[in-house]
Amino acid sequence: MFLYYILAIFVIAVDQLTKWVVVKTMELGEQITVIENFFYLTSHRNSGAAWGILQGQMGFFYVVTAIVVVGLIYFMQKYARERKMLAIALSLILGGAIGNFIDRLFRKEVIDFFDFMIFRYDYPIFNIADSALVVGVIIVIIMTIIDERKEKRQNDTTAQRN
Repeated sequence: MFLYYILAIFVIAVDQLTKWVVVKTMELGEQITVIENFFYLTSHRNSGAAWGILQGQMGFFYVVTAIVVVGLIYFMQKYARERKMLAIALSLILGGAIGNFIDRLFRKEVIDFFDFMIFRYDYPIFNIADSALVVGVIIVIIMTIIDERKEKRQNDTTAQRN
């Protein structure tokens, strides 16, 4: 399990380093074109959650993040010991949650900078922590679907034998 906590720490470190670089080298609102009409680095701040919801609700985020972190550690210890992909997914979610929590705690806002334009849709600006959270959640969803299918097949096989 130790290696999975190292993965979470790595996510936190990369997240905080990239945010520090953005704060130190870019003005708020400054935009650097990486791929014209597709990918930009934009210095942005968000005092809410995804898509700017719950702006300024720091107390709420502190409580929810604390509960999520405790829950993630519990699930990692109880359920992920024998399941490598689940451990990786939960590590990514843990690192992402803590990465954004650090911003909220010390800056009272989250630093975002990845800015994509996808088919004329200006996707909400996000960061490394957000990316880790999303990838982790996608892995958990895929694993849940796979597990449910396996369980259904096992139940069908058992029913056919009886």
